[in-house]
Amino acid sequence: MQHAEKEILYPTMLCDKKGNLNPEAIGFARKPLIDCNLSGHFMRKKKWNYWCVFGEEILFSATIAHLDYAAVCFVYFLEYETQRYFEKTITIPLGGKLKMPTRVLETVSYANNEMSVNIAFSNGDTHLSVLCDDFDGDRLHAELIIHHPKADDSLNVVIPWNRQTFQFTAKHHTLPTTGIVKIGNKHFTFNDEDCFAVLDYGRGVWPRKAIWNWGMASQHVRNRRIGLNFGGKWTDGTGMTENAIFIDGAMTKIHEDVLFAYDRSNFMKPWRITSKFSHTVNLTFKPFFERNASTDAKLIRTGVHQMIGYYNGTIHLEDGEILHIQQMLGCIEEHTAKW
Repeated sequence: MQHAEKEILYPTMLCDKKGNLNPEAIGFARKPLIDCNLSGHFMRKKKWNYWCVFGEEILFSATIAHLDYAAVCFVYFLEYETQRYFEKTITIPLGGKLKMPTRVLETVSYANNEMSVNIAFSNGDTHLSVLCDDFDGDRLHAELIIHHPKADDSLNVVIPWNRQTFQFTAKHHTLPTTGIVKIGNKHFTFNDEDCFAVLDYGRGVWPRKAIWNWGMASQHVRNRRIGLNFGGKWTDGTGMTENAIFIDGAMTKIHEDVLFAYDRSNFMKPWRITSKFSHTVNLTFKPFFERNASTDAKLIRTGVHQMIGYYNGTIHLEDGEILHIQQMLGCIEEHTAKW
């Protein structure tokens, strides 16, 4: 059985003065207490702010990322019923003048003549604004307000491969979202009763090659706000996991690894997600859509198979309750990178 991970209770710097991992930062926190003061490690630093918003009719996502040698902004949406899907990516050589904040809930934005993405945090809300005149031949205008309930926990974890390679990840779930996304003459409205946003904030120094799985969902399940977050492969052997359950804003940390079983020759087949040592997590994920995004620029290769679909199964909580998951909308992915 894996040991209980250290819980961080006070603001802590991710790195020491040399830019290496601060041992005091290894652990998890329920609030975004880590300051990601990355420095040095030429071309190895990776930083991203990824937002995914589950609406009643569409999934909408916007990301700003800086990979040291370049920056990228990408926006995509999926209409569930028609399976209309489109993704637009902007690449900024050497990252331009893009500055990525060191704290989770800070403002970041990028704009050029093709698209603007503005992620502004103010007074407990994130204002996500996207404008693009040519988005699959239509004009895209998104204005979403993502609420961060004050009492809610979030998952904030430092994964230590060693002192020179490490990653801080923040996963913020079940964030009620209001606003509108307009694509051409179609308007999609978001309401905070049924629409939830998920934040994936990452800052770290990565090895040249990496592979990871990530499974997540944020939905209402029988009148409770339920969030699921599971990670695999990349955390194995580090003594830390990014596995947690959120119920009405309160996080239960899962200290053991979870295993992802799936068919790499057909990602659309059902996936299995199970805890390694116990019966804590026992889920099946059935995809109905595959997002396949890849880059191949000789030295740099990344591939993402992100599946959208439904979770079913059970999660055994520490207090003896069995959480029954039925047709819970979410995502699961395999991501490979040589970067």
